[in-house]
Amino acid sequence: MAEQDFGTGCPAPRGRTRHRGRARSGAALVTAGLAFLAVLAPTPSAAGGGEPRPLVPARFVPGPCPTAPEPVPGRCGYLEVPENRARRGGGRTVRLTVAIVPAASGRPAADPVVFMTGGPGADAISDIPFLIDSGVNRDRDLIVMAQRGTLHSRPNLACPEVDRFYAEAVGLRYDAPATGRRLVRATRACRDRLTASGVDLSAYNTTENAADFADLRRALGIERWNVYGYSYGTDLALTYLRRHPWGVRSVAIDSVVPPQVVSLPWTWDSAREGITTIFAACAAQPRCAHRYPDLRRTLTEQVRRLEARPLTVMAAPPSGGAPVRVVLDGGALVNLLVANAVPAVDVPAALDELAHGNPERFARARAAGATPVVGEFAHGLTQSVACAEWVPGYSRADLLRAGRRAFPGWPDSVLAQAPQLPFEYDVCRVWDVPDRTAVQRVTTTSAVPALVLSGTFDAKTGARWGAYAARTLSRSTTVRIPGIGHWVVPQSPCAQRVLASFLTRPTGPDTRCVAGLAPKPFTITPPPETA
Repeated sequence: MAEQDFGTGCPAPRGRTRHRGRARSGAALVTAGLAFLAVLAPTPSAAGGGEPRPLVPARFVPGPCPTAPEPVPGRCGYLEVPENRARRGGGRTVRLTVAIVPAASGRPAADPVVFMTGGPGADAISDIPFLIDSGVNRDRDLIVMAQRGTLHSRPNLACPEVDRFYAEAVGLRYDAPATGRRLVRATRACRDRLTASGVDLSAYNTTENAADFADLRRALGIERWNVYGYSYGTDLALTYLRRHPWGVRSVAIDSVVPPQVVSLPWTWDSAREGITTIFAACAAQPRCAHRYPDLRRTLTEQVRRLEARPLTVMAAPPSGGAPVRVVLDGGALVNLLVANAVPAVDVPAALDELAHGNPERFARARAAGATPVVGEFAHGLTQSVACAEWVPGYSRADLLRAGRRAFPGWPDSVLAQAPQLPFEYDVCRVWDVPDRTAVQRVTTTSAVPALVLSGTFDAKTGARWGAYAARTLSRSTTVRIPGIGHWVVPQSPCAQRVLASFLTRPTGPDTRCVAGLAPKPFTITPPPETA
């Protein structure tokens, strides 16, 4: 099980580089509490044009910056908000760490940028170095808030039980029923512990998450700001824009998860698009096409072979340390590709080596999962969002059919598990949160200027979904960056320039640099007989 970002598989190990790639019928189950929540946070059409005031005000309290792998520049504090706004009085409160990073410019613009990270469950504070390196705070202050339930919030919905499972899972068959039972046991243990401590798991959802950011703008006294989100943060940003449009100057979404379509079957569509685009790019480079012909067939052969006869090898984790036992079956291979655990430029070479008996690149990538930082990733937020908003409405049969459409000829044992979200139906049965699709699986329609960024090699959130989301954003600019995977801006200097120009002029960003872009040359290794 590989790198997690958009509510997927398991978290990326902390040794990542500075340029990481780092649903039952809804209507019948909408409760009176959800209806009350809609009153607290009305959509623009219901609001009569004026911004509503929350029944339970939030407050910002200045405080020290949190300890992080790299020191947090600027000033910090925490936002105190109700845990569950659907309860009168909000119930108990949660605390969300906020960092305000000053603009690099000596004369910054008045409207800051607020960042919404991915996951759900990722640590936004650790993303600050990537954002600074990408120039997001060049001309504006940058505001980063830990989403509810994540590492620098209280309570923290970390699941050490699940982290330990993932560390062990590198030595297990990815999609074997016995592996699924172990994951479910770990998930149940985490749920039991969190609920025994008083956590209301149903309150950790995208609606409440969006309301937190609306409260943050008010608490900081900011008249207008710009929103930038990536991966799950685009789902959140689009929800925020739909439910809290007041004070939003512009929205930039990067590696797009449209809330109206995200589901388990949807993951197969994105996997197919990202993987086949990598193969098409190889075919367009003469040296790659000559050395690695028909990569799609090679991949299908390797998925079928490994699923029938998994490989068990010893491999050293990329971050260092002693070799660990890893199992490579068809499901593991596919999920390593979806997670971009092997760099895209190396994928043709890695598949060719695997076909000729050398699994080293994939084995080392799989071994990376053996060294997670326990407690860093909030699996509890992942499951509360996924089980309420992404899983309901589609059956196991729907998921399998989507897999067969995406990759005909692959074994059903592989296709029955959503990429990056294995055994999710079983996990959600024990996580047991209410279906929220009626209030969350909704299209965002807006005239707020928007920048929509996608990478053509993204197998988690396929590039075509950026254009799909942009159809109802009437003043949007859609940009596809060739040869880039998940989370475009930190990986692409051109995307950084486009984002900077968008923040300066949201209705007319400078996208000229995109025209000259092409995927990097793929790694070419000697044929096996001459190696």
